[in-house]
Amino acid sequence: MILLNEEQIKRFYKMEDALKDVEQMLMAKQKDKVLAPIRTVIDFTEKNASSLYMPSADLEDQIAAVKVVTIFPDNPGKGLPTTQGILLLSSTENGEHLAVMNASYLTSLRTGAMTGLATMKLANIDAKSLTVIGTGRMAFEQVLGVLSVRKIESIYLYNRTKEKAHRFKQQLIDHGVTAFLEVVDDVNEAVSSSDIVCCATNAKSPVFDGNYLKPGVHVNGVGSYLPHMLEVDRTTIRKASKIVVDDVEGVKEEAGELIDAHKSGEWSFSNLHGELAQLVSGKIAPREHEEEITFFKSVGASYYDLAVAKGVYKKAVELHLGISFEM
Repeated sequence: MILLNEEQIKRFYKMEDALKDVEQMLMAKQKDKVLAPIRTVIDFTEKNASSLYMPSADLEDQIAAVKVVTIFPDNPGKGLPTTQGILLLSSTENGEHLAVMNASYLTSLRTGAMTGLATMKLANIDAKSLTVIGTGRMAFEQVLGVLSVRKIESIYLYNRTKEKAHRFKQQLIDHGVTAFLEVVDDVNEAVSSSDIVCCATNAKSPVFDGNYLKPGVHVNGVGSYLPHMLEVDRTTIRKASKIVVDDVEGVKEEAGELIDAHKSGEWSFSNLHGELAQLVSGKIAPREHEEEITFFKSVGASYYDLAVAKGVYKKAVELHLGISFEM
């Protein structure tokens, strides 16, 4: 059994690895080779926090995982990260526990890879501008996912706490991002001029006005993950000709904006275009014309975590990395 911390994983496992591994997992899912029970969520309402327990198994590779992730939005004020995760990887051939690894970075990375794959299929091929709403931990890999599949020239950053947006801008510069970067005060103005919009917030009300979306825009929503949360408004949902989700069962239970629109009668889950696995495998159509508005909604599902954890483990074994130990 090996132990891998976040810094070790960051050194050898990158966005290009995650994109490949997530795509492979989605192809396996389309062949019914993936088991993924609905995750268990425990809310700590007095702290506005949650703990999520997410099991999954890949029947092709005979490997399973359980991820535990905690989300405490008030943690930054205490000098602690908002999201903290750990993952146990096991063999389904003999039950051997293979690895324990930090899952905080992997959660952000697999979500960025999901956004990258959705953007590859749904955004206009010549998309050049991106608005990022919410510049917390999840946002960085959102940008990397989009940059992996589109030649973005301008990136507009919006956060309620402006200083966080400026720190995020510097983080992108330090990483080597060469696109024009601007911290903006008016989120709707930024949205109105963008080809792609990425939302990564814990908002309980819409973070932009869907009336400002221009024809042909693609929207990614990965922040809200509980029924009482929503960051995208009904207008955006009504205007979207294609809504693709990471996992149908998951969004029906947890995607606040879709649940809200469905309950209002302004939209129905029967209008979903399909799942990301269907989009990646070609079972459903990608973008079909330049003017249509598309929306990808993610709440997270365990098999996406398994995809990157499996990739990390295989690469670590090849490179002889990680600390070996016995329980």
